[in-house]
Amino acid sequence: MVDRARVLVKVDELKGYLKELRNIAPKDIEQYRRTPTKRACERLLQLCIECAIDICKKLVIGNRLGVPQDEVDVFEKLKQASILSENMLATLKQMRALRNVLVHEYADIDDTRVFEVIAHHLDAFDRFQKEILAHL
Repeated sequence: MVDRARVLVKVDELKGYLKELRNIAPKDIEQYRRTPTKRACERLLQLCIECAIDICKKLVIGNRLGVPQDEVDVFEKLKQASILSENMLATLKQMRALRNVLVHEYADIDDTRVFEVIAHHLDAFDRFQKEILAHL
């Protein structure tokens, strides 16, 4: 059984990080590249993504969808259970990849890519929340 209260706490946490990120989001790439702004945006974006992943894990466990092999499998299981749409599955995979770059700095972080996500794609988190809340 899904612990609805714990999922809702994580959704609220995501909303808080997202609000904070939107409040400090720079208007252009030059403003973004200023180190304090850049680091704050990167960290808040990372936290948003981690909240989304945590929510997904809680839903897999609560719905008894099996033991996932990795985070991508978590998303796949939710898609198979019709909890996530095909588009959201693809979006979450991209989010996870970006989070890994931000956390582990596998390669130099592409400022333009991160800025584009912040400037034009934060609505993906809103769509994610809607899909999750519709399931609950």
